[in-house]
Amino acid sequence: MVLDKPAEMFDRDFEWTELTRFATYPGREAALGVVSGRRRQGKTFLLDAITRASGGFMFTATETTEADALRQFGEALGVYCGEPGPFRFAHWDEAITRLLRIATDGPTIAVIDEFPFLAKASPALPSIIQRALDPAARHDNTPLRLLLCGSALSFMGRLLSGNAPLRGRAGLELVVPTLDYRLAAQFWDITDPRTAALTHAIVGGTPAYRREFTQGDTPAGSDDFDDWVIRAVLNPGRPLFREARYLLAEEPELHDTALYHSVLAAIASGNAARGGIADYLGRKATDLAHPLTVLGDVGLIRHEPDAFRRNRSAYRIAEPLVTFYHSVMRPNWGDLERPGRAPTVWRRAQATFRSKVLGPHFETLCREWARWHAAPETYGGHPTRVAAGTVNDPSARTSHEVDVAVFGHGDDDASDREALLAIGEAKWNDTMGIGHLERLQHIRELLHARGATSPEQTRLICFSGAGFTGDLHQAAEQDATIQLVGPDRLYNGE
Repeated sequence: MVLDKPAEMFDRDFEWTELTRFATYPGREAALGVVSGRRRQGKTFLLDAITRASGGFMFTATETTEADALRQFGEALGVYCGEPGPFRFAHWDEAITRLLRIATDGPTIAVIDEFPFLAKASPALPSIIQRALDPAARHDNTPLRLLLCGSALSFMGRLLSGNAPLRGRAGLELVVPTLDYRLAAQFWDITDPRTAALTHAIVGGTPAYRREFTQGDTPAGSDDFDDWVIRAVLNPGRPLFREARYLLAEEPELHDTALYHSVLAAIASGNAARGGIADYLGRKATDLAHPLTVLGDVGLIRHEPDAFRRNRSAYRIAEPLVTFYHSVMRPNWGDLERPGRAPTVWRRAQATFRSKVLGPHFETLCREWARWHAAPETYGGHPTRVAAGTVNDPSARTSHEVDVAVFGHGDDDASDREALLAIGEAKWNDTMGIGHLERLQHIRELLHARGATSPEQTRLICFSGAGFTGDLHQAAEQDATIQLVGPDRLYNGE
């Protein structure tokens, strides 16, 4: 059976293909799948579409008691089965047993959305499902395709890990990601690369922020961007205004939201190392192990190793709106809550926006381009990882930040050893010139002296949102190992 993807669904081709494969799996036994992802990514829309297309059953849980959840589930299942009244279940053993017997006409999808709410009220539910799927129970089951879905990433991650009851039971484990920055530009109908980068620095690739949260209000171009920020993001009457706060409040693992907001504020202020975060908060570095782990588990921060120093790493915020909130909105919250103050706040925050939000975000976009969009010819090889890093300069008693370091295997390298294919510098608001190129050449020489690379193998890339000087263009034209990447190439080229 072929299930056609709805015309109104943007992208999600991979996710739809995997869900269709799972839904139409011809085996006679019941099967389990797990779908997860951060909030607002369109998981419910995706699952509702596959349920409608296949004639399946979908139940969306709420945060309530076990008895009330069973009552709601029984009502929904009774309607689906065409019963004159609701099913009345005394416990979840009965409910799951009945659910697994509804696929009498062949493979049938059944979705339980917001599954963590049910499991919170009924902690034994995963074990009950595991027992119902055991080989001993299969002779009573029908070919139901049960999908458990949730946005609580830490909970969903544990559902199939370690010694969890459902470990090894799932035939589908699908994570619905945020949209890639290029796809996000298409989704927002923004064709100007510079405007696309500015917008992505605030709302990232979360689909709901365009449709539900701004109701299709997008920047008409670079001249409209500031007005759009004022009317759609800094407006206390619009949903995006409080969204960053709600993201933390909705995570069941985050009990002390004040502490987690403070940790995010420290990272947004440029403190990428645990020690710097601890100093910002006035705490010991050892006190931050738990909150940093939890923020990583729920997908709000990333922990990235340094490209050149094994004992060093950096914490970065994964959700652009959270960075924007802590850098621009939170320090001015009192003013922003008063209607009409947003234009003044936004003018005052321009320097902060460029340095704390846009600059670091542009570096992230450049690393994503280098990893996923650049052609192999850009490096003379095939990249395997891209990171930022720090290179010591002993003679000058300083260190140099490398925004983009590309590791991989050269076209002519027959060994399995990973090589440094390229290093790059990213400047959003600076016109880059020969001075920037010379800095990269110096860093390459330092790495060569350490035996980390060779000048002939490691290429140099200048990323700029503001353009390049004539002499830098000339240098790149004369030397193919020098690459210049501006917004247009970032969004449209390789």
